[in-house]
Order: sequence, then structure tokens, then C-alpha cells
Amino acid sequence: TNAAEGAKGLLKSSGSARRKVVEETTAEVGGKLEAFYFAFGERDAIIIIDVPSNAAAAALSMAVNATGALRSKTTPLLTVEEIDTAINDRIVYKAPGE
Repeated sequence: TNAAEGAKGLLKSSGSARRKVVEETTAEVGGKLEAFYFAFGERDAIIIIDVPSNAAAAALSMAVNATGALRSKTTPLLTVEEIDTAINDRIVYKAPGE
């Protein structure tokens, strides 16, 4: 969608209404809305959700994007503990030519 269509949609309802839709939709996949912000710049909104799996995140993303009403970008966030686990899972990798 373009920015004008998004602004028209917000003017018809409200920012709070959009947040409620995100909360309800996220709950459908067993998730929880952590934060919802509108923004200036490249992204019109920044939404942080906690979902039980990558599959749940993919299902949510596909449902939202299939409407054609917006474009989204999903960025998985890792906890400090997940990074610590990754650090301890030593992988031996040889670059090509080594």
C-alpha cells in the first residue's frame, strides 16, 4: 500500500484500533504484542511481538502480507542467552581454499 492509503485508514479508525488488531492477530498464533510504535522515516510502524516459534511468525507474516494492505519486514531478535548458547556451540568451518 502507499503511505496515503495507510494514513486514510488511520484517520478512519485510530492508532489504538490498529494496535488492538495487532494484539488480537498475534494472540491467534499464541503470541503477545510487546511494543507498538508509529515512526517517521523508512518504516511507518515498529512492532515487537513475542511468538512461540518461527513457524508462528511466518504464519502471522503471511496472513498480514497476503492482504496486500501493507509490506512488512520480519527481523528475528535473539536473547542474550541464545547468543551465549551459540557461542558455546563451536562450529569448525574451513573457508574455500583452506
